[in-house]
Amino acid sequence: MTIYLGGDHAGFDLKEQLEAWLLELEYPVKDLGNTEFDPKDDYPDFGHAVAEAVAHDVESCGILLCGNAEGVCIVANKTDGIRAGIGFSVEAVRSARTEDNINILCLPARLTDMKINEAKIIVGAFLSTAFEGADRRVRRLNKIEDIEKDN
Repeated sequence: MTIYLGGDHAGFDLKEQLEAWLLELEYPVKDLGNTEFDPKDDYPDFGHAVAEAVAHDVESCGILLCGNAEGVCIVANKTDGIRAGIGFSVEAVRSARTEDNINILCLPARLTDMKINEAKIIVGAFLSTAFEGADRRVRRLNKIEDIEKDN
């Protein structure tokens, strides 16, 4: 499972630390930017790049970072097939994975005092939690797909 990473200037440092950690754990990682700190970059560029990559590689997942995680989450969810959610706690991430089958985790680099240790725990929960696949969950995800087809 390839993990696609992206983050703007607010999430850059944390993204770099997460990438190093994931590589240490021998996950296949593709960093879609920003690849250097640029205080004038724009989160939609990276949010869209990761969302497109995950949408075309259905066995993959993504991790996006920006200041509050809202911006990258909004951008990612504009892409058909993407179910991005904000990881503000382990419990929220586990619920989003088991119930909503999120395929992109969005992290708030400037909020909740997000530090690398907390981020590792949240990312670990994202990567280790599976979709439960209950009929009602699948039915709801199918309705989302129908909405995407109508757009």
